[in-house]
Amino acid sequence: MATAKNANTPRRQSLGEYIKGVRKEMSKVVWPTRKELGAYTVVVAATCAVCALGFWLVDIGVLALLKNILGVTVK
Repeated sequence: MATAKNANTPRRQSLGEYIKGVRKEMSKVVWPTRKELGAYTVVVAATCAVCALGFWLVDIGVLALLKNILGVTVK
């Protein structure tokens, strides 16, 4: 039985068509204003700081727990 190309297979685009498509999609993007970008940056930095603090506290707790279980003292 001869194999035929699947009709649903998308054809390969040329580089020019690809770039046109990318430019068209990029024109649809709604970019944040400078004020929004500043607010988003503050939210991301605060979230990172809270996560770092949480990991640090968990690390201290696990270290204290292991010291008690193993009876290790640090001078």
